Amino acid sequence: MEIIDIVMLLGGVAMFLFGMSLMGDSLKKVAGNKLELILYRLSGTTPRGILLGAGVTAVIQSSSATSVMVVGFVNSMMMRLRQALAVIMGAVIGTSITGWVICLSSVGGEGTSAALALLSTEGLSALTAIAGILIRMISKKKMWVHIGDILMGFAVLMFGMKTMSGAVSGLKEDPGFVEMMTNFSNPLLGILLGMLFTAILQSASASVGILQALSSTGLLTFEGTLPIILGIAIGASAPVILSGLGSSREGKRAAFAYPVIETLRVILFAAVFYGLNAFLHFSFMGSTMNMFTIALTNTIFRAGTVLVLAWFIPLIEKLMIRLIPDDPKEAEETGDMNRLEERFLAYPTLAVEQTRLTISKMAELSRKSMVRAIELLDDYSAKGLQEIASLEGIVDRYEDKIGSYLMKLTGQEMTETQNKAVSQYLRAITDLERISDHALNIAQRAEEMAEKKIVFSDKGSREMNTLKQAVTEILNLSIESFLASDSESAYRVEPLEQVIDAICRKMREKHTARLQKGKCTIGNGYVFNDLIADFERVSDHCSNIAIVQVELEGNALDVHEMSEALKQEHTHQFDTYYEEFRSRYLKRKDEKDDEKD
Repeated sequence: MEIIDIVMLLGGVAMFLFGMSLMGDSLKKVAGNKLELILYRLSGTTPRGILLGAGVTAVIQSSSATSVMVVGFVNSMMMRLRQALAVIMGAVIGTSITGWVICLSSVGGEGTSAALALLSTEGLSALTAIAGILIRMISKKKMWVHIGDILMGFAVLMFGMKTMSGAVSGLKEDPGFVEMMTNFSNPLLGILLGMLFTAILQSASASVGILQALSSTGLLTFEGTLPIILGIAIGASAPVILSGLGSSREGKRAAFAYPVIETLRVILFAAVFYGLNAFLHFSFMGSTMNMFTIALTNTIFRAGTVLVLAWFIPLIEKLMIRLIPDDPKEAEETGDMNRLEERFLAYPTLAVEQTRLTISKMAELSRKSMVRAIELLDDYSAKGLQEIASLEGIVDRYEDKIGSYLMKLTGQEMTETQNKAVSQYLRAITDLERISDHALNIAQRAEEMAEKKIVFSDKGSREMNTLKQAVTEILNLSIESFLASDSESAYRVEPLEQVIDAICRKMREKHTARLQKGKCTIGNGYVFNDLIADFERVSDHCSNIAIVQVELEGNALDVHEMSEALKQEHTHQFDTYYEEFRSRYLKRKDEKDDEKD
């Protein structure tokens, strides 16, 4: 093989990969978010999951892309692990479609009719390229531009395939290559070669396409090709594994399920096929492979093994849970979700009480997350940020679990009091989840401050410390009143929330004044204002939680009416509480600032 042939081969591979990528990306853009929604909504059963996985992968031309998408769904708790396993198995089948598309490049040739010549690689490439560029030049709508890109991608893919075939055609006369291919009969070496090659390319479709291009030499036999096809299956899992490294525990299970499934498929197929061959001595082992037989072998291997393994999805799910076990600490924190038994739905009194206990645990976790985030502002650590991110994920799971449970409970016959409780609990879990979101925001601000070495001015630091103290108190007041079902303590929350709003207004005003005097930088100001906004929103959510507690005690006003009622004079000593908190936080801060000024 000469230098020019190597350059042409690499150029063909580059065009093939680019064409496949452009075609797949453009197809996704035409579909918009529909593919994701279809996967999310319609993968409830194993057969549907397999069919949808195969269909979506056939469209986007990448099983790894489909699997990465599924890992994202599992990571965000939108899809269960068992659903994900079915979709991944479907993706394994869907990726074999590319091999059949590539077979079009072998149509035509010398002596064919004019009609068949148009179906040759050159003809198809030319026709689709002409159509694609015309659509792109004429159309102004984005959808049609993307359709033009699909056609252009197909043209580049086919041209790349023809370039690869032409570059390797001379290998059939190369003694070294002929000897290697004729003596290449060790299945294990073939599997390792396919794995390595595909891990580098990160595409099973591309690896099969290159194998099909090599078949033009006439030197590929079934015996030598089959192990490479088996190895390609395992090698395609590389990008999916990478996508799961930063995921949650469930996300990691879904990501690492891909190589586990592929390895099981290869072991199953190899054991059966080579076991039978040892006794039956298949006559086709030495037969020459072409594009069609490679595509057919790849499809039979993928579809056959998936149809067998599909029956064992529950066992594979258990295997992944065993391989990536639950963290004992996390299991302890999420254990309260087990209170929400489906069997209790028939007994609303019991179900409502179990829900209250579960929300109480969620409230404690939200408070823990916020308290830890506030501590990070003074003593940042990467471990602390990771802990808060983990807590935020757990609180999200609580919201999903409790919300789903309460929605099912609404279908039961309940008393007016129970209906009211369910409504209030749905509101409470939203506010608790938002508090954990803001805790993560604050922790990320702490990380930014540590990395950029941001330090507030003395006055800014004193103001921020006062705000942190006030927010910590309102957080404790609202959570404790909810946990203890103490409406009297809940009445103290709204006055403090009003004081926090006033603190935030004054902090913004004084920060602006410091900026004008050049005593503070704009860069520091962004972080300062972001922290104020997060703390202010936390106090708002605490107020909402307190109002939920008051309403649960019998007052039927909505949030806005309740908030206004609490501000009225002589309503549960609003003025007394307000003055108490104002003296503690607002007046004290103003006096200190006046002394400094």
